This record gives sequence, C-alpha cells and structure tokens, in this order.
Amino acid sequence: MDGPEMLTPSREQIARPSAILLDMDGTLTEPLLDFAAIKAEMGIGDRPILEALAGMHDADRRAAEAILHRHEDAAAEHSTLNPGCRELLSLLAARSIPTAVITRNKRSSAEIVMRRHGLSFSVLIAREDAAFKPDPAGLLLACRTLAAEPAEAWMVGDGRFDIQAGLAAGMRTVWIGHGRTRAFDAAPWRTAGDLWEVIGLLEAMSDEDG
Repeated sequence: MDGPEMLTPSREQIARPSAILLDMDGTLTEPLLDFAAIKAEMGIGDRPILEALAGMHDADRRAAEAILHRHEDAAAEHSTLNPGCRELLSLLAARSIPTAVITRNKRSSAEIVMRRHGLSFSVLIAREDAAFKPDPAGLLLACRTLAAEPAEAWMVGDGRFDIQAGLAAGMRTVWIGHGRTRAFDAAPWRTAGDLWEVIGLLEAMSDEDG
C-alpha cells in the first residue's frame, strides 16, 4: 500500500471547496469513545459497533444500544475540542464556506458536543438521518441541503469510514492522521497531521478561489 500523500500543495493546485464536511469524534474533538470498552461490554468482539447492532435481534439490539447510548452521552458531556478546531471553523466562516458535521454518533450526543462548546454548523447529519458512513448517503444529503456540488466538496475525517464514504460520494477527502500510519486501502486526496494542517491546506487556496 502506498504511503500517505503529504500536504505539499501549491497555491495553484487547491480550488475553493463548495463545502467542508467534517467528522466529529477524533476530528473536531479529541477521541470521545473507548470503542474497545464498548465492544467488550456489548460482547461483539472486534466488529464495528453499528454494523454489529444492525445484525442483532430486537431484544439484544435494545440492550446493546442502551450500552452504546450511555457511553456516547457520557463521552459527549466530557468532550474536548481538538487543537485548531475553533480556528478552522473561524476560517471557514470568514471565507463563507458552508460546513456540515457527518457523524456515526446519535444526534442527541452530537448536539451535546455542539452545545458544550458553542459550535454551530449549517448541517448536522447523525446516524438517525441517513445510512451511516461508509455509506455516502449522509454526505450526499448534506451536499443537497447546502446546494453544494459533491465533486467540489471535501470530506475531512480521521477514520477509514470517513475516507471510504467521501470517495463513494465522489468528494475530495482529507484524512487526519494524528501521528498514525494509514492502515486502510482507501487512499485520501490529502493527509493532514492535525487540524492546523487542514487550515494550512485551505490557506493554500489561490487568491481568486477565496
């Protein structure tokens, strides 16, 4: 597998995005959830949580969802923004670039994070609103709501599902590595170490693009 593509754009290479779609957990915030602990309590092994829930019978699913909801709400109440989050959102607002949050979390816990930190987005797509990532449905719904062309939008996230969903939606994708080596095959358009590097990528847009 090829190594990640580093942020070395020239001003001429970066076009103004029609919208910026952002993951929440691990992207805007420091990682909220202890997935290993949740999976252990739910007894699902190493399967992705939402996919495991979808395959359960009703009674088992309700019990497992109660575990997940408890963890989500507690994590949201104690959430911390990643460095550069406020600065990134301020830059996007200053350049009139519409934003959306696309999260696999439930809406109420995402709203807790937004209220806790005073964040505001044009669109919030949670798992109740559309098929969850890596399905591109939520990303495409956000673009329709924002009147943004998917091919001109960016999906920014720290997980493989973010990149897979962005690619499936025909978007440019930016993977935030946080010091990790990419361990999945879906290749992002750009790799950033953190939100500060995403800011740098946006600041590399040509003058005529914003």
